[in-house]
Amino acid sequence: MERKKASDYPQELLNLFDKYVHGEMERRDFIESAKKFAVGGLTATAIWESLRPNYAWAQQVPKDDARIKTESATVESPQGNGSIRGYLARPAKGGKLPGVLVVHENRGLNPYIEDVARRLAVANFMAFAPDGLTSVGGYPGDDEKGAAAFGKVDKPKMTEDFIAAARWLKARPDCTGKIGVVGFCFGGGIANTLAVRMGSDLNAAVPFYGAQPPADQAAKIKAPMLLHYASQDTRITGNWPAFEEALKANGVTYTGYVYQGAQHGFHNDTTPRYDEANAKLAWQRTLDFFNKYLRG
Repeated sequence: MERKKASDYPQELLNLFDKYVHGEMERRDFIESAKKFAVGGLTATAIWESLRPNYAWAQQVPKDDARIKTESATVESPQGNGSIRGYLARPAKGGKLPGVLVVHENRGLNPYIEDVARRLAVANFMAFAPDGLTSVGGYPGDDEKGAAAFGKVDKPKMTEDFIAAARWLKARPDCTGKIGVVGFCFGGGIANTLAVRMGSDLNAAVPFYGAQPPADQAAKIKAPMLLHYASQDTRITGNWPAFEEALKANGVTYTGYVYQGAQHGFHNDTTPRYDEANAKLAWQRTLDFFNKYLRG
């Protein structure tokens, strides 16, 4: 499939797709709305197909990369759904390492998120990517089915699952005890929530285009924060100025960036919303941030 860019689509169409991705619109309604953009022999269904993830594009670090070792792990979560499975990636060699929890979007632990965990392992972190869909059978191998499964999960219990996973990672004997969290979309909101819930037990938080917690919760945040937003993502970025004021008022150490011209999901390299320049910049800033606050 030819790789397209966000600039190949009208913003109105991308906004409609964002509504579909976040459950505000059924697929049939998106396709019906997309018909007015179907010109030159292109069908609305073809437009939908072109905007969906292609996971062959996401593999930056091969699963069998000799620099790392990976395994599945299950974490007990008595306050959540009982347990949560995940994907653990770490360097093939080395002693104790700082840990990073990697939290997926609203589709479950898909190949893109597993690759992000491997990218962190290559950067000399121990990364754990839990699957919030564990209680409903796990990521089903298809994003649309993943979205349907996501809607069936008890959300408060799933939040407890991620907290349990973070505490498990922090307590591992091969972890230095310093941990961070990076999350994308839904996972960005979870990264913000973990910053609130874990206080000084969390050492760094990096939400990518994540929903912000209530301003009155900012006082509970003790971890330094690096927040990435997209200028075209008014649904999420519109709430950033108020949250920034709350972070300032409570003395939270933070840096926030709004990436100009970028769409929601710009780091996800499986869809046309991927913005290579901004994604690479945001990722380098993320690695620098984790190196600063999780080492030593």
